[in-house]
Amino acid sequence: MAVTVIVPTFNERDNVAELVERTAAALEGRDAEILFVDDSADDTEAEILRVATTAAVPVRVIHRRVNTGGLGGAVAAGLAAAGGDVCVVMDGDLQHPPELIVTMLDRFAEGDADVVAASRYVGGGDSAGLGTAVRFGVSRASTWLTKAMFPRRLAAATDPMTGFFLVDRRRVDLAALRPKGFKILLEILARTDGLRIAEVPMAFSERHSGTSKASVRQGATFLAHLARLRFGKMSRFAAIGAIGAVANLGIMWALTTAGLPYVWAAIIGAEVTIVGNFLLQERFVFGDMRRDARGVWARFGASFTFNNVEAALRIPVMVLMVETWHISSVVATAISLVVAFFARFLFHSLFVYAPRRARAAAGIEEPTADTAAQRIVAAIDAEAMRPGEL
Repeated sequence: MAVTVIVPTFNERDNVAELVERTAAALEGRDAEILFVDDSADDTEAEILRVATTAAVPVRVIHRRVNTGGLGGAVAAGLAAAGGDVCVVMDGDLQHPPELIVTMLDRFAEGDADVVAASRYVGGGDSAGLGTAVRFGVSRASTWLTKAMFPRRLAAATDPMTGFFLVDRRRVDLAALRPKGFKILLEILARTDGLRIAEVPMAFSERHSGTSKASVRQGATFLAHLARLRFGKMSRFAAIGAIGAVANLGIMWALTTAGLPYVWAAIIGAEVTIVGNFLLQERFVFGDMRRDARGVWARFGASFTFNNVEAALRIPVMVLMVETWHISSVVATAISLVVAFFARFLFHSLFVYAPRRARAAAGIEEPTADTAAQRIVAAIDAEAMRPGEL
C-alpha cells in the first residue's frame, strides 16, 4: 500500500536534509512519499524544495500562511492531502528515529491494528531524549491524566501523547477532528470509535537542531483541549464530588454545632460521603465502564480503602492548617477536599474501573466463581450492573 510520511515543521531548516535522507533510506523499495506541512517563518520551505530535487523518494511541501490548530492542525492538513492511506506522522526535529518506520509498517501489515504508535514507555522504549527530570515528570503526569480521562479508549496505549505514529487514514473521520496544539494522536483516538491500537518501542532521541516548542502556554492549551475532549466524565465526577463536599461540610457543621470535636466530625462526615459518592459515581460517572470492570464489591472495597487512606492523610493536614495557620476548620476541610479531587479521579479511572481486559494484559488474573457462594455473589453483581436509563 502507498505510504505517506507526514512531517509538520516550524523553523526546522537545519533538520530537513538529514530527515529526508534517513526517511528515504527507511522507505527504500516501497511506494512512498514524504509530505512536509510547514508553518515556518524562516526559509524551511525553500530548504525542503531544494532537498526534494535530489531525494530518493517524492517530497512535497504544503506551506500554511495561517497556523490553524498548531501542530495538530498541520497533521490534519497532511492527512487530508496525503497520497497514501497509510500515513506515518513524525516530528521534524529528528527526536523520532526515521529507521523505526519500517518496524511500524511491518507491525501494521499484521492486520490487527489501525494505529501503530511508537511508545517511549512500552518495554524496550526510552524517554532519555526528554532531557531534564522536569520534562520527564511533566510527560508522565500528562500521560496519566490523559489515560484517566479516557480509560477505555486508551486502555491499550502506554504513550497516547506520542507524536510518532502510523494511522490508517480510511479509519479516521477527518472532518470530525478539531486539533488544537501538539497532541494530534490523542485527538484521533478520542474522536474515532473502535480504533485498534498497537505499539512498538521507541528510543526518544536528543534534539538534532532547533529548540523545543513546549512552553507553559502550550501546556495550558493542552489542558484546555483535554477538557474539551473529555469534559463530560470529569465534570460529572466533579459535580458528585461537589455534592459530597457540601454534604461533608454540612455534616461537619451540624456535628460541631452539637458539640462534637471537629476532628471526629470530619471523620464521620468523610465516611458518610465516601459511601454516598461511590453510589453516585457508579450510576452517573462510570456506568459505561462497570460491565468490563471488576465486581461491584471489589470496586467498592478499592474505592472505600483509597478514600479512607486519602482521608487519613488529609485530615492531619487539615489539623495542621487549623492549629498552625488558625484557619477555620470548615475552610481547611474545603481546601483539602479540592486538592484530593484529582487524586481520587485518577485512582478511580485508572484502577477501580480498569477494564478486565487491560488487567489481563498486564498479567493480573481475575478470580473465577468456583463455589456456590461465589456464584451467588456473581449473579447478584450481574443483576446490580444491569444497564438502566439515566
